[in-house]
Amino acid sequence: MGTQPKAYLDHNFLKSEDARPIRILAEYLEPLQRFRMQNIQDTVVFFGSARIHSREAAQQALDELTKNNNAATEKARKLLERGKRALDWSRYYEEARTLARLLTEWSRGLDASHHRFVVTSGGGPGIMEAANRGACEAGGKTIGLNISLPREQGPNPYITDGLHFEFHYFFMRKFWFAYLAKALVIFPGGFGTLDEMFEILTLMQTEKLAKQIQIVLYGSEYWDPILSMKPLVEWGAIAEVDVDLLVRADDPERACELLKSHLTRYHLAPPMEQERETPGIAKTIS
Repeated sequence: MGTQPKAYLDHNFLKSEDARPIRILAEYLEPLQRFRMQNIQDTVVFFGSARIHSREAAQQALDELTKNNNAATEKARKLLERGKRALDWSRYYEEARTLARLLTEWSRGLDASHHRFVVTSGGGPGIMEAANRGACEAGGKTIGLNISLPREQGPNPYITDGLHFEFHYFFMRKFWFAYLAKALVIFPGGFGTLDEMFEILTLMQTEKLAKQIQIVLYGSEYWDPILSMKPLVEWGAIAEVDVDLLVRADDPERACELLKSHLTRYHLAPPMEQERETPGIAKTIS
């Protein structure tokens, strides 16, 4: 008769439906422990498409297409056009990389006992890689909150050791995006980027956050045709003031100045000054 393992060591039980609450709790407690060990106080989160490549990678791919493609067929022409668009899109990778570097250089110069405003991404390729890469190049810590998917794309190589997280539950990953964030930067992206942005916008609009978060929408050329808020106001779906929850930027320097101004005013100012400047903000997370 074999020895029965203790319940908390029984892998079959821990993977079972009955143990789901334990797995959910683990995705809260284990990151919490690591953030404390790494002395992380708060973050700035970068969202954006995983499909945007670096300029070097996009140029190399286009060169290969041009070399092996005489554009004689409709399919060939479409591939070539897609390669040209990818090269154009690569500017957002380079600008996310620059912004993350500028922000990290500034935050590293702060007189703080904890790591402040640590650049955080979803941990994968594209804009996520660019953000982690820029912060890494500035010599700062940088976080990757990855999610396990059927067609997994592994973590990018620029995440700080000990700050790469793999989540099973989307909602726990979203919790950690929101819980430590003092600002978000939204680069061009798809459904996932929009989902993450609107989740935070809803929390802000309904005053479910105990802090001031700034959302910087980066890239007017991309976002303006997609996110026109005017019809929402005209139909009465949102208040006119809700439009101001988003600020726009089109270059890394401008975005960095917006972030530094917000973070200094609301998260580096003395507590009494912050209290005076944040009327109407919920004091607890409901």
